[in-house]
Amino acid sequence: MYVPEQRSSLADLKVGTTGKISSIELDGLLRRRILDLGILPGTQVQCVRKSPAGDPIAFRVRDTTIALRSDDASLIKVYPG
Repeated sequence: MYVPEQRSSLADLKVGTTGKISSIELDGLLRRRILDLGILPGTQVQCVRKSPAGDPIAFRVRDTTIALRSDDASLIKVYPG
């Protein structure tokens, strides 16, 4: 029997953990910016740092560190690992 993996969002990743992008649920110019930065389905992403208040969050994507607001990061879904 097939059991699908648990999906969560980028905002849910703990510092030091990685995830693989499964979908991007953003629209408009922000979606275009995210795609241009290399955050595409299938891309490995690591949570590098969270500010004390939890916003913004820094992610390592393709050897580059990118900071996103937690509201935006919550709309990017990932698989663990």
